[in-house]
Amino acid sequence: MAAITNVTRNAAKLIKVIGKHRTFSCSAVHHGSSKRVGFIGLGNMGGPMALNLLNKGNSVTVFDVYPEAMSKLQDAGAAIGHNPAEVAEKSDTIITMLPNSSHVQEAYAGENGVFQTAKPGSLLIDSSTIDPSVSKEMAILAEKKGMIFIDAPVSGGVMAAKAGTLTFMVGGPEHEFANAKSILEHVGKNIVYCGPVGAGQAAKICNNMLLAINMVGTAEAMNLGVRLGLDPKLLSSVINTSSGRSWSSEIYNPVPGVLPNVPASNNYEGGFGTALMTKDLGLAQNSATRSNSAIPLGSLAHQLYRLMTVRGYAKKDFSSVYEFLQKSENSN
Repeated sequence: MAAITNVTRNAAKLIKVIGKHRTFSCSAVHHGSSKRVGFIGLGNMGGPMALNLLNKGNSVTVFDVYPEAMSKLQDAGAAIGHNPAEVAEKSDTIITMLPNSSHVQEAYAGENGVFQTAKPGSLLIDSSTIDPSVSKEMAILAEKKGMIFIDAPVSGGVMAAKAGTLTFMVGGPEHEFANAKSILEHVGKNIVYCGPVGAGQAAKICNNMLLAINMVGTAEAMNLGVRLGLDPKLLSSVINTSSGRSWSSEIYNPVPGVLPNVPASNNYEGGFGTALMTKDLGLAQNSATRSNSAIPLGSLAHQLYRLMTVRGYAKKDFSSVYEFLQKSENSN
């Protein structure tokens, strides 16, 4: 009898100790052991990201409005969902990579959206580039359903998406960052916590505005040099060992033939579309207006890319600004 009493007392002590140390969130336990990942949006960026998740041993369920995009992932071992709700039903972590704010709202809060079937405690990671206010709106809806919403837009382009070296700018509850990072490390190299929900989008908008300005400047400089008789590869080499160096000149040069495996050397196909860059610059413009911030070069870049979208460049990579400048001059 005494032995039974001692066992009971020891068990009680053990339960008490566990209770004292159980300060972590339920989602931390849930996501630490689960590898069921849903991925919605399989475009130039999302497709390679989902493939990297598969290659890292995750069980991945995918959805895209284009069946051919899903077929590629299915051939690689992914399961197929017929809508976002079906993906959420089969997943514990859901990642979205969509073109704009309205697509994100529909994917999460629509009739067949993620919120319809995702389980309480699910981790929702949106890697789209959208208005920060929409991220905050989705986070509020997720919280009401016991889910965690994090905005985690990316930088690095298609090449980094394929290589699994993307940079993620994360906004959300800080205590959930480790959970998100454990998944995002399967598709990225630099995962940076930026602050509460919406902070990731704010960082991304600033980055893309600067990227557009740099690309326009690189295209102008390269175009001027070529017209002055310089070999584009020589000029690129000089710039990239001088103070004019940038990602746009060194890694993503807009002049055809200067670099292999970039959109400029593939008729500006693939990569980051002009229409998407125009959208991101519009987000920067809206944010600047709301915060009373002066962005004269960002505004000029926005107007230039808007003009390009109505001149037949909407689906071409944003580095096609070089071609646009060339043809504009030739038509004068």
